[in-house]
Amino acid sequence: MELVLNILLLEDDEVDVMNVKRAFKKNNISNPLYVAENGVEAFNLLKGTNGKEKIPKPKIILLDLNMPKMGGLEFLRLLRKEEKYKDISVFVMTTSDKDSDIIEAYDLNVAGYILKPLSLTSFMESISILNSYWKLCEFPKI
Repeated sequence: MELVLNILLLEDDEVDVMNVKRAFKKNNISNPLYVAENGVEAFNLLKGTNGKEKIPKPKIILLDLNMPKMGGLEFLRLLRKEEKYKDISVFVMTTSDKDSDIIEAYDLNVAGYILKPLSLTSFMESISILNSYWKLCEFPKI
């Protein structure tokens, strides 16, 4: 039986959200994808607070850094402080190539730091590679 990998995308740019969805479809990725526009909304989805329905715990988070209300690094710092979320694999997908952002993200135990490509073709290839990675990884069944 194949394990369902729930994925949470934190992205405030509607075009980027649509590109991720398009890339998932093109690469036949059928994993459930939940979307939050910022870190505050993501925590509301994870915990089922402030009128948001609680989502199943994701195995993977795709995280943009530059978002309103609560940016990606702030979200990641808070996520890693909570025991029940420490095991989530987080991949940063951002336009920020600042060394300080990259260093802090890896210090917070991200699985990868991906610069958003400018072309749709490169983006599709990046999602395809991520999908191959997820399929190769073993995750606990609980």
